[in-house]
Amino acid sequence: MNKVVLITGASRGIGASIAKKMASKNYNIVINYNNSKLKALKLKEEIENQYHVKVLVIKADVSNEDEVKKMIDESIKEFGKLNCLVNNAGLAIDTCFEDKTVQNFQKILNTNLIGPFLTSKYAFKYLEKEENSSIINISSTNGIDTIYSESLDYDASKAGLISLTKNLALQFSPKIRVNSVAPGWVKTDMNNNLDPNFVKEEERKILLERFANPEEIANVVAFLASDEATYINSEVIRVDGGFYS
Repeated sequence: MNKVVLITGASRGIGASIAKKMASKNYNIVINYNNSKLKALKLKEEIENQYHVKVLVIKADVSNEDEVKKMIDESIKEFGKLNCLVNNAGLAIDTCFEDKTVQNFQKILNTNLIGPFLTSKYAFKYLEKEENSSIINISSTNGIDTIYSESLDYDASKAGLISLTKNLALQFSPKIRVNSVAPGWVKTDMNNNLDPNFVKEEERKILLERFANPEEIANVVAFLASDEATYINSEVIRVDGGFYS
């Protein structure tokens, strides 16, 4: 019987790549989205056709407690169990310091930090029933190396997510492993509008001299969820190509 993974913010970018990778490992997939319905439905069709697993698409704002509860309930109703939760949904609103607002800061924290707390809280009672269940939080190297003032609110949320990872690993031990993946620069929609000169400058700081492909992040997530990672817990794994600021 296939294992089941719920991936938040899974309609595009890193989340979509994680969904495909986990499907290739014979997981049934719950694709969560908030705004990108058409992309989520297209991804569902692609995964079902290519990997022949079951895919459930659920709209939910991860910062809304009632919607999170409903999402977990729908997932269990459909599949009867949950083996892995990937907290991938994320929001960034990069502006100069003077233009930062409390409203946007709170919006980022609600999605990037409160969201993973809520999904983990309500998924816990189902995850603890399964062998080698895990939670994988998608943080960022920005949560470790805070070197861009334009993203100080995003950086703070991702640093908080790393702290949450370690606290949840303690709270949920020994039943559920909780780890975090901290990507560096990745070729996603979020970074499509970066100035080409800035991209070149950043690539010069990376030993591999390029941004990651989303699939390279998904590979690490799939490993952490697998039976090959049963003794990895409360860990933060950087996936940044060797970044030196």
